[in-house]
Amino acid sequence: MDKVKIGIIGFGAMGSKHGKYLAEGVVKNAEVTAVADIDPARLEEAKKICGDIYTFDKAEDLIESGKCDAIIVSAPHYFHPVYAIKGFEAGLHVLVEKPAGVYTKQVEEMNAVAEKSGRVFGIMYNQRTDPVYQKVRDVIRSGELGEITRTNWIITNWYRSQSYYDQGGWRATWAGEGGGVLLNQNPHNLDLWQWICGMPKRVKSVVYYGKHRNIEVEDDVYAIVEYENGATGCYITTIADAPGTNRLEITGQCGKIVVEDGKIVFWKLSEPEPEFNRRYKKGLGKPECTKIEIPVEGKMTSHIGITQNFCDAILYGTELISPGYDGIKGLQISNAIHLSSWTGGDWVEIPVDGELFYNLLKERAGGKI
Repeated sequence: MDKVKIGIIGFGAMGSKHGKYLAEGVVKNAEVTAVADIDPARLEEAKKICGDIYTFDKAEDLIESGKCDAIIVSAPHYFHPVYAIKGFEAGLHVLVEKPAGVYTKQVEEMNAVAEKSGRVFGIMYNQRTDPVYQKVRDVIRSGELGEITRTNWIITNWYRSQSYYDQGGWRATWAGEGGGVLLNQNPHNLDLWQWICGMPKRVKSVVYYGKHRNIEVEDDVYAIVEYENGATGCYITTIADAPGTNRLEITGQCGKIVVEDGKIVFWKLSEPEPEFNRRYKKGLGKPECTKIEIPVEGKMTSHIGITQNFCDAILYGTELISPGYDGIKGLQISNAIHLSSWTGGDWVEIPVDGELFYNLLKERAGGKI
Protein backbone atom coordinates (compact mmCIF):
# COMPACT_ATOMS: atom_id res chain seq x y z
CA MET A 1 0.00 0.00 0.00
CA ASP A 2 1.43 3.38 -1.00
CA LYS A 3 -1.71 5.41 -0.31
CA VAL A 4 -4.22 5.15 2.52
CA LYS A 5 -7.78 4.92 1.24
CA ILE A 6 -9.92 7.02 3.58
CA GLY A 7 -13.66 6.98 4.17
CA ILE A 8 -15.29 9.99 5.82
CA ILE A 9 -18.27 9.42 8.11
CA GLY A 10 -20.32 12.62 8.37
CA PHE A 11 -19.92 15.28 5.68
CA GLY A 12 -20.96 18.38 7.58
CA ALA A 13 -18.74 21.36 8.38
CA MET A 14 -15.72 19.32 9.47
CA GLY A 15 -16.23 16.27 7.29
CA SER A 16 -16.38 18.43 4.15
CA LYS A 17 -13.23 20.24 5.26
CA HIS A 18 -11.40 16.92 5.50
CA GLY A 19 -12.80 15.87 2.15
CA LYS A 20 -11.64 19.06 0.46
CA TYR A 21 -7.98 18.90 1.48
CA LEU A 22 -7.80 15.17 0.84
CA ALA A 23 -9.26 15.68 -2.64
CA GLU A 24 -6.68 18.41 -3.27
CA GLY A 25 -3.90 15.91 -2.55
CA VAL A 26 -2.17 17.93 0.17
CA VAL A 27 -1.87 14.77 2.29
CA LYS A 28 0.70 13.13 0.07
CA ASN A 29 -0.05 9.49 0.84
CA ALA A 30 -3.84 9.50 1.20
CA GLU A 31 -6.98 9.68 -0.90
CA VAL A 32 -10.66 9.89 -0.05
CA THR A 33 -12.53 6.97 -1.56
CA ALA A 34 -15.87 6.96 0.26
CA VAL A 35 -18.25 9.20 2.20
CA ALA A 36 -21.23 8.33 4.38
CA ASP A 37 -23.95 10.75 5.46
CA ILE A 38 -27.68 10.47 6.15
CA ASP A 39 -28.35 13.65 4.15
CA PRO A 40 -28.55 13.03 0.35
CA ALA A 41 -27.64 16.67 -0.35
CA ARG A 42 -24.38 16.24 1.54
CA LEU A 43 -23.57 13.13 -0.45
CA GLU A 44 -24.07 15.11 -3.66
CA GLU A 45 -21.79 17.81 -2.27
CA ALA A 46 -19.21 15.14 -1.44
CA LYS A 47 -19.19 13.99 -5.06
CA LYS A 48 -18.64 17.56 -6.26
CA ILE A 49 -15.76 18.10 -3.85
CA CYS A 50 -14.12 14.66 -3.88
CA GLY A 51 -14.83 13.42 -7.40
CA ASP A 52 -15.27 9.74 -8.19
CA ILE A 53 -16.04 8.28 -4.77
CA TYR A 54 -18.41 5.75 -3.25
CA THR A 55 -21.27 7.21 -1.21
CA PHE A 56 -23.38 5.58 1.49
CA ASP A 57 -26.38 6.72 3.50
CA LYS A 58 -25.35 4.51 6.41
CA ALA A 59 -21.96 4.60 8.14
CA GLU A 60 -22.13 0.86 8.72
CA ASP A 61 -22.34 0.23 4.99
CA LEU A 62 -19.21 2.30 4.34
CA ILE A 63 -17.36 0.51 7.13
CA GLU A 64 -18.23 -2.92 5.71
CA SER A 65 -17.75 -1.92 2.05
CA GLY A 66 -14.07 -2.79 1.71
CA LYS A 67 -13.52 0.51 -0.11
CA CYS A 68 -11.22 2.07 2.48
CA ASP A 69 -8.33 1.29 4.80
CA ALA A 70 -9.20 3.94 7.37
CA ILE A 71 -12.05 6.18 8.43
CA ILE A 72 -12.32 9.73 9.72
CA VAL A 73 -15.31 9.96 12.07
CA SER A 74 -16.82 13.45 11.94
CA ALA A 75 -20.39 12.61 12.91
CA PRO A 76 -22.11 14.18 15.98
CA HIS A 77 -20.29 13.62 19.28
CA TYR A 78 -22.22 10.65 20.63
CA PHE A 79 -21.41 8.69 17.46
CA HIS A 80 -17.63 9.11 17.63
CA PRO A 81 -17.08 5.98 19.78
CA VAL A 82 -19.95 4.11 18.08
CA TYR A 83 -18.47 4.31 14.58
CA ALA A 84 -14.89 4.05 15.81
CA ILE A 85 -15.70 0.74 17.48
CA LYS A 86 -17.41 -0.55 14.34
CA GLY A 87 -14.39 0.56 12.31
CA PHE A 88 -11.90 -1.24 14.53
CA GLU A 89 -14.02 -4.39 14.52
CA ALA A 90 -13.95 -4.27 10.70
CA GLY A 91 -10.14 -4.03 10.73
CA LEU A 92 -9.95 -0.33 9.81
CA HIS A 93 -7.66 2.36 11.16
CA VAL A 94 -9.59 5.17 12.83
CA LEU A 95 -9.15 8.93 13.20
CA VAL A 96 -11.92 10.50 15.32
CA GLU A 97 -12.86 14.14 15.48
CA LYS A 98 -12.83 15.83 18.88
CA PRO A 99 -14.18 15.18 21.42
CA ALA A 100 -13.46 11.48 21.78
CA GLY A 101 -17.01 11.10 23.02
CA VAL A 102 -19.45 12.62 25.48
CA TYR A 103 -18.95 10.40 28.52
CA THR A 104 -15.96 8.40 29.71
CA LYS A 105 -17.81 5.09 30.00
CA GLN A 106 -18.34 5.10 26.23
CA VAL A 107 -14.78 6.22 25.45
CA GLU A 108 -13.26 3.57 27.72
CA GLU A 109 -15.06 0.95 25.63
CA MET A 110 -13.74 2.53 22.43
CA ASN A 111 -10.18 2.54 23.77
CA ALA A 112 -10.42 -1.13 24.77
CA VAL A 113 -11.65 -2.17 21.32
CA ALA A 114 -8.95 -0.04 19.67
CA GLU A 115 -6.21 -1.70 21.70
CA LYS A 116 -7.51 -5.16 20.91
CA SER A 117 -7.68 -4.36 17.18
CA GLY A 118 -4.04 -3.33 16.81
CA ARG A 119 -5.09 -0.67 14.30
CA VAL A 120 -3.77 2.91 14.25
CA PHE A 121 -5.98 5.15 16.40
CA GLY A 122 -5.78 8.94 16.27
CA ILE A 123 -7.83 11.92 17.40
CA MET A 124 -8.09 15.26 15.63
CA TYR A 125 -6.35 17.40 18.24
CA ASN A 126 -4.98 19.69 15.57
CA GLN A 127 -3.87 22.32 18.13
CA ARG A 128 -1.03 19.97 19.08
CA THR A 129 0.60 20.94 15.78
CA ASP A 130 0.89 24.58 16.93
CA PRO A 131 4.63 25.25 17.49
CA VAL A 132 3.77 27.67 20.31
CA TYR A 133 2.21 24.96 22.46
CA GLN A 134 4.82 22.43 21.40
CA LYS A 135 7.53 24.82 22.59
CA VAL A 136 5.81 25.48 25.92
CA ARG A 137 5.53 21.76 26.49
CA ASP A 138 9.20 21.27 25.67
CA VAL A 139 10.20 23.98 28.15
CA ILE A 140 8.07 22.43 30.90
CA ARG A 141 9.43 18.95 30.20
CA SER A 142 13.02 20.24 30.18
CA GLY A 143 12.68 21.26 33.83
CA GLU A 144 13.59 24.91 33.22
CA LEU A 145 10.44 26.10 34.98
CA GLY A 146 10.92 23.70 37.86
CA GLU A 147 8.02 21.92 39.52
CA ILE A 148 4.68 23.44 38.53
CA THR A 149 2.87 25.22 41.36
CA ARG A 150 -0.04 26.88 39.58
CA THR A 151 -1.77 26.90 36.19
CA ASN A 152 -4.39 29.37 34.95
CA TRP A 153 -6.12 29.43 31.57
CA ILE A 154 -8.60 32.13 30.62
CA ILE A 155 -10.01 30.99 27.29
CA THR A 156 -12.97 33.24 26.53
CA ASN A 157 -12.44 34.02 22.85
CA TRP A 158 -14.89 31.35 21.69
CA TYR A 159 -17.62 33.91 20.95
CA ARG A 160 -20.89 32.52 19.59
CA SER A 161 -24.02 34.58 18.91
CA GLN A 162 -27.60 33.48 19.50
CA SER A 163 -28.05 33.15 15.74
CA TYR A 164 -25.33 30.47 15.74
CA TYR A 165 -27.46 28.36 18.05
CA ASP A 166 -30.72 29.25 16.30
CA GLN A 167 -29.53 27.30 13.27
CA GLY A 168 -30.90 24.30 15.13
CA GLY A 169 -29.90 20.70 14.63
CA TRP A 170 -28.07 18.72 17.28
CA ARG A 171 -25.99 21.63 18.60
CA ALA A 172 -26.30 22.92 22.17
CA THR A 173 -28.54 20.11 23.43
CA TRP A 174 -27.86 17.36 25.93
CA ALA A 175 -29.35 14.70 23.68
CA GLY A 176 -27.65 15.94 20.50
CA GLU A 177 -24.27 17.33 21.50
CA GLY A 178 -23.87 16.24 25.11
CA GLY A 179 -22.79 19.66 26.32
CA GLY A 180 -22.00 23.22 25.30
CA VAL A 181 -18.80 25.23 25.41
CA LEU A 182 -16.90 22.37 27.09
CA LEU A 183 -17.87 19.76 24.48
CA ASN A 184 -17.92 21.93 21.36
CA GLN A 185 -15.27 24.64 21.64
CA ASN A 186 -13.00 23.60 24.52
CA PRO A 187 -11.84 20.00 23.87
CA HIS A 188 -8.69 21.37 22.19
CA ASN A 189 -7.82 23.61 25.14
CA LEU A 190 -8.56 20.99 27.77
CA ASP A 191 -6.33 18.58 25.86
CA LEU A 192 -3.51 21.12 25.59
CA TRP A 193 -3.86 21.98 29.28
CA GLN A 194 -3.28 18.38 30.37
CA TRP A 195 -0.77 17.70 27.55
CA ILE A 196 1.42 20.55 28.79
CA CYS A 197 0.73 20.63 32.54
CA GLY A 198 -0.40 17.08 33.34
CA MET A 199 -3.69 15.71 34.59
CA PRO A 200 -5.31 17.13 37.71
CA LYS A 201 -6.41 14.72 40.42
CA ARG A 202 -9.63 16.53 41.35
CA VAL A 203 -11.93 19.29 40.12
CA LYS A 204 -14.64 21.56 41.46
CA SER A 205 -16.68 24.04 39.46
CA VAL A 206 -19.34 26.68 39.05
CA VAL A 207 -21.14 26.24 35.74
CA TYR A 208 -23.92 28.34 34.21
CA TYR A 209 -26.39 26.75 31.82
CA GLY A 210 -28.10 29.01 29.30
CA LYS A 211 -26.90 32.14 31.11
CA HIS A 212 -26.01 34.18 28.03
CA ARG A 213 -27.83 32.34 25.27
CA ASN A 214 -31.18 30.60 24.93
CA ILE A 215 -29.69 27.09 25.11
CA GLU A 216 -29.98 24.21 27.59
CA VAL A 217 -26.26 23.46 27.95
CA GLU A 218 -23.35 25.29 29.58
CA ASP A 219 -22.18 28.65 28.21
CA ASP A 220 -20.10 29.98 31.16
CA VAL A 221 -17.64 27.89 33.19
CA TYR A 222 -15.35 28.45 36.18
CA ALA A 223 -13.34 25.47 37.40
CA ILE A 224 -10.51 24.97 39.85
CA VAL A 225 -8.29 21.90 39.92
CA GLU A 226 -5.72 20.35 42.18
CA TYR A 227 -2.75 18.29 41.01
CA GLU A 228 -1.05 15.33 42.64
CA ASN A 229 1.87 17.48 43.86
CA GLY A 230 -0.46 20.02 45.51
CA ALA A 231 -0.33 22.54 42.66
CA THR A 232 -3.61 24.26 41.83
CA GLY A 233 -5.18 25.51 38.63
CA CYS A 234 -8.03 27.62 37.34
CA TYR A 235 -9.92 27.32 34.05
CA ILE A 236 -12.39 29.93 32.79
CA THR A 237 -14.33 29.79 29.55
CA THR A 238 -17.46 31.22 27.94
CA ILE A 239 -18.98 31.95 24.54
CA ALA A 240 -20.25 35.43 25.50
CA ASP A 241 -17.15 37.64 25.94
CA ALA A 242 -16.36 40.16 23.21
CA PRO A 243 -13.49 40.64 22.86
CA GLY A 244 -12.41 37.47 24.56
CA THR A 245 -9.10 36.45 26.08
CA ASN A 246 -6.78 33.51 25.48
CA ARG A 247 -4.09 33.59 28.16
CA LEU A 248 -2.32 30.59 29.64
CA GLU A 249 -0.12 31.11 32.71
CA ILE A 250 2.03 28.36 34.17
CA THR A 251 3.89 29.16 37.40
CA GLY A 252 6.71 27.00 38.66
CA GLN A 253 9.43 27.12 41.27
CA CYS A 254 11.75 28.86 38.80
CA GLY A 255 9.40 31.49 37.38
CA LYS A 256 6.33 31.89 35.21
CA ILE A 257 5.45 31.24 31.57
CA VAL A 258 2.76 33.33 29.88
CA VAL A 259 1.29 32.31 26.52
CA GLU A 260 -0.79 34.99 24.81
CA ASP A 261 -1.21 36.43 21.31
CA GLY A 262 0.95 33.67 19.82
CA LYS A 263 3.94 34.60 22.01
CA ILE A 264 5.70 32.91 24.91
CA VAL A 265 7.19 35.00 27.71
CA PHE A 266 9.28 33.31 30.40
CA TRP A 267 9.70 35.33 33.59
CA LYS A 268 12.76 33.46 34.86
CA LEU A 269 13.80 33.75 38.51
CA SER A 270 17.45 34.21 39.45
CA GLU A 271 17.06 31.26 41.81
CA PRO A 272 14.20 28.85 42.57
CA GLU A 273 11.59 30.41 44.85
CA PRO A 274 11.93 27.76 47.60
CA GLU A 275 15.70 28.40 47.80
CA PHE A 276 15.18 32.17 47.95
CA ASN A 277 12.58 31.75 50.67
CA ARG A 278 14.92 29.61 52.78
CA ARG A 279 17.88 32.00 52.65
CA TYR A 280 16.19 35.44 52.62
CA LYS A 281 16.07 37.09 56.09
CA LYS A 282 15.26 40.76 55.32
CA GLY A 283 11.47 40.77 55.55
CA LEU A 284 9.91 42.19 52.40
CA GLY A 285 11.61 41.02 49.22
CA LYS A 286 11.30 38.67 46.29
CA PRO A 287 13.58 36.83 43.86
CA GLU A 288 15.05 38.79 40.98
CA CYS A 289 13.38 38.07 37.67
CA THR A 290 14.38 38.32 34.00
CA LYS A 291 11.87 38.62 31.16
CA ILE A 292 12.72 36.28 28.29
CA GLU A 293 10.76 36.08 25.05
CA ILE A 294 11.08 32.52 23.85
CA PRO A 295 11.37 32.32 20.04
CA VAL A 296 9.06 29.96 18.20
CA GLU A 297 9.93 28.36 14.87
CA GLY A 298 7.74 26.54 12.41
CA LYS A 299 4.08 26.84 11.52
CA MET A 300 0.91 25.13 12.58
CA THR A 301 -0.15 22.37 10.19
CA SER A 302 -3.56 21.88 11.84
CA HIS A 303 -5.99 19.24 10.49
CA ILE A 304 -3.80 18.46 7.49
CA GLY A 305 -0.83 17.83 9.77
CA ILE A 306 -2.77 15.43 11.99
CA THR A 307 -4.14 13.52 8.99
CA GLN A 308 -0.68 13.34 7.38
CA ASN A 309 0.79 12.04 10.62
CA PHE A 310 -2.05 9.49 10.93
CA CYS A 311 -1.35 8.16 7.43
CA ASP A 312 2.39 8.08 8.09
CA ALA A 313 1.69 6.02 11.21
CA ILE A 314 -0.31 3.52 9.14
CA LEU A 315 2.27 3.22 6.35
CA TYR A 316 5.57 3.71 8.15
CA GLY A 317 4.93 3.31 11.86
CA THR A 318 5.51 7.01 12.60
CA GLU A 319 4.72 8.04 16.18
CA LEU A 320 1.35 9.74 16.48
CA ILE A 321 1.21 13.40 17.47
CA SER A 322 -2.25 12.85 18.84
CA PRO A 323 -3.01 9.24 19.84
CA GLY A 324 -6.70 8.44 20.11
CA TYR A 325 -6.18 7.04 23.59
CA ASP A 326 -5.40 10.58 24.80
CA GLY A 327 -8.95 11.68 23.99
CA ILE A 328 -10.27 10.45 27.32
CA LYS A 329 -7.96 12.75 29.30
CA GLY A 330 -9.54 16.08 28.40
CA LEU A 331 -12.95 14.39 28.58
CA GLN A 332 -12.20 13.32 32.16
CA ILE A 333 -11.70 17.01 33.00
CA SER A 334 -14.86 18.22 31.28
CA ASN A 335 -16.92 15.36 32.75
CA ALA A 336 -15.56 16.25 36.19
CA ILE A 337 -16.49 19.93 35.69
CA HIS A 338 -20.04 18.97 34.74
CA LEU A 339 -20.32 16.41 37.53
CA SER A 340 -19.16 18.89 40.16
CA SER A 341 -21.80 21.39 39.07
CA TRP A 342 -24.49 18.67 39.11
CA THR A 343 -23.56 17.60 42.66
CA GLY A 344 -23.51 20.94 44.45
CA GLY A 345 -20.10 22.17 43.42
CA ASP A 346 -18.21 19.57 45.46
CA TRP A 347 -14.77 18.19 44.58
CA VAL A 348 -14.87 15.43 41.98
CA GLU A 349 -12.00 12.97 41.81
CA ILE A 350 -10.39 12.01 38.51
CA PRO A 351 -11.01 9.49 37.03
CA VAL A 352 -14.70 10.33 37.39
CA ASP A 353 -17.41 7.90 38.41
CA GLY A 354 -18.40 7.02 34.85
CA GLU A 355 -21.67 5.33 35.80
CA LEU A 356 -22.83 8.28 37.92
CA PHE A 357 -21.95 10.75 35.20
CA TYR A 358 -23.76 8.75 32.55
CA ASN A 359 -26.92 8.45 34.65
CA LEU A 360 -27.04 12.18 35.41
CA LEU A 361 -26.35 13.04 31.78
CA LYS A 362 -29.12 10.69 30.70
CA GLU A 363 -31.56 12.54 32.97
CA ARG A 364 -30.65 15.86 31.36
CA ALA A 365 -31.05 14.36 27.90
CA GLY A 366 -34.53 13.13 28.75
CA GLY A 367 -33.43 9.52 28.45
CA LYS A 368 -32.60 9.97 24.77
CA ILE A 369 -29.01 8.71 24.94
